[in-house]
Amino acid sequence: MRVLIVLTSHDTLGNTGHKTGFWIEEFAAPYYALADAGAEVTIASPKGGQPPIDPKSELPDFQTPATKRFNDDETLKHKLAHTAKLNEVVADDYDAVFYPGGHGPLWDLADDPNSIALIEEFYRQNKPVAFVCHAPGVLKKVKAPNGTSIVKGKEVTGFSNTEEEAVQLTKVVPFLVEDVLKQNGGIYSKEKDWHPYAIRDGLLITGQNPASSEEVARILIEILS
Repeated sequence: MRVLIVLTSHDTLGNTGHKTGFWIEEFAAPYYALADAGAEVTIASPKGGQPPIDPKSELPDFQTPATKRFNDDETLKHKLAHTAKLNEVVADDYDAVFYPGGHGPLWDLADDPNSIALIEEFYRQNKPVAFVCHAPGVLKKVKAPNGTSIVKGKEVTGFSNTEEEAVQLTKVVPFLVEDVLKQNGGIYSKEKDWHPYAIRDGLLITGQNPASSEEVARILIEILS
C-alpha cells in the first residue's frame, strides 16, 4: 500500500490575526493507522517543506494517543518538515490519497489547480480518495470524469455548519463545508456535533470532524487491503 497524505500550506485564519493550518490529530491518527497497517506513506503540501500546524490543535484539550505518539516521534517530525511539493507528486505512484483537515485547506487546497487535478486523476484511475473534517471542502471544484461535481449524487459528510458555529468561525471561513457539499449535489448527512461519523460511497470516503479521522483511515485501509 502506497498512500499520499496532502496537507495545507496556509497558516492565516482570515483577517483575525490568528494562525491556522492542519489539525494535528487528523494527520497523526490516520498516519499511524496507515503506517501500522504496513502502508508506505508520503506527505505533500502546496509549498513543500514544513506545513503549518494549527496551534489550537496542540492544546491539552485536543490531545489523543495519536498526538502524544507524534509528540515523541522525531522521525515523523523530520518527515513532516520535508514534505514534497504538491506539483511534483503524481497519482500513478500511489494507491490512494488522504486529506486531513484543519481550516487551512479551505484557503489553499480548495482552489489549488494541482490538488484539483490530482484528486481527479486518482478518481479516474479508480483509486480511493479520503477526506476528513474541513478537507471535504477541497472537493469544491473537483470534477468526476463525466464533468459534474465529484460529490454529485454521492453520500458525503464533512465539518457541519453547527460545528463551525460552535467554534465561532462561520463568518471567518471563505465558505462552509456543509453548504458547498450540498450546493454541488452531495447527499450530505451528519452525526451529532463532535461524534465520529464517516461515510464511504464508492471510491469517495468522507469524515465529519476530528473524531472521525481514525474511522476514515480504517475504511481506506479496508478498501486497500
